[in-house]
Amino acid sequence: MRAPVDTDRFSVNAGFVHRSTVPHPPGVRALKERKGISGILVTTGYSLAGLRAVWRTEVAFRQLVLINAVLLPLAFYLDVSRAERALLILAPFLALIVELLNSAIEAAIDRISLELHPLSKCAKDMGSAAQFLALALICLVWSVILLP
Repeated sequence: MRAPVDTDRFSVNAGFVHRSTVPHPPGVRALKERKGISGILVTTGYSLAGLRAVWRTEVAFRQLVLINAVLLPLAFYLDVSRAERALLILAPFLALIVELLNSAIEAAIDRISLELHPLSKCAKDMGSAAQFLALALICLVWSVILLP
């Protein structure tokens, strides 16, 4: 059974839910219509703002940057194949990406409400689990490649 759909914001067509043409707040439409180099520059600015925000607010991200600062040069120094080097670089870099997503989940949940709720806890725990698996992947990849 499908959940009820707010028909003021969405329309249902052939079983698919489509976002209707809800007017954007002032200024948002102009940002969404930017194309080409201008759009790339705007979105790059958003990306850099996100990196600055996570750097300022998340100790775990700064710790992962430190881990990357050690492991990435080491990956280039080690005498391994190109494929192995790529994996040695990819695993720690992936942990940074997962931490960004985990921090975004936590920020969105905190934006909704700071009160304790089982679904909020579940979402935050899942983000934390994803980061745990990313860190385990670093250990696994480096161990498999470097241990005899």
